[in-house]
Amino acid sequence: MRLYALCDQGLLDRRGVLLEEYIRIAKEQNAEIIQYRNKSADIAFVKQQLIKIRKLYSGFLIVNDTYELIDFCDGVHVGQDDLRAIDTDPLKAVKILRDVIKRDKILGISTHNKEEVLQANEMELNYIGLGAYRETETKNNISTTLGEKLDEIASYSKHFVAAIGGVKKNDNFSHVTYHVIGSGLIP
Repeated sequence: MRLYALCDQGLLDRRGVLLEEYIRIAKEQNAEIIQYRNKSADIAFVKQQLIKIRKLYSGFLIVNDTYELIDFCDGVHVGQDDLRAIDTDPLKAVKILRDVIKRDKILGISTHNKEEVLQANEMELNYIGLGAYRETETKNNISTTLGEKLDEIASYSKHFVAAIGGVKKNDNFSHVTYHVIGSGLIP
């Protein structure tokens, strides 16, 4: 299993876990990637947290949504709704993002079904997040979970696949590159 640690600020706050503690745990678990997600803070706070993470962690650092802060990390991850906020055509939205973040940065998007995976195959991405695998406490608006279908859907991707949404360290997939784990890292 290759670990992609999802550091969700809202979850850390609810559980009373300091950012530094989460990064320590992620490093102990050999996380190759840490994604910092904060859906409620202003851009200045997100920037401050990225700088703090970079001081503590030398692996790949991804920011969720806030592509304006690309200079402080290695890449950006964007959900489907956030893509549509850039442009109603997801293909065009990814092209716009690529122009902003440049080719040397990592770009990943969330996908939820086979159709979105096939559409992502037409995009210049480094990876896709696919899920939700099962219910999770970091996302409240999950209408369906993929369960055992996730691995089959992942087989259609030409990109690396990160399984998202309620993934655990002991889950077993054939076509998934990374297990994205957020709350599962926190004791």
